[in-house]
Amino acid sequence: MATLLWLIAVVLVIAGIYVILARRDILWGIVLIVVGLLVGPGGVSIFNP
Repeated sequence: MATLLWLIAVVLVIAGIYVILARRDILWGIVLIVVGLLVGPGGVSIFNP
């Protein structure tokens, strides 16, 4: 489960960076990066109590 959460977090962060750089939409990019950090198993995770 931790590996799956880590992969989802990585995809969200990369998507956020892509949105910021390619589409010039800073707000959505920041949202994707923050959600990726919250989902990830390391650090802060919304799935851990």
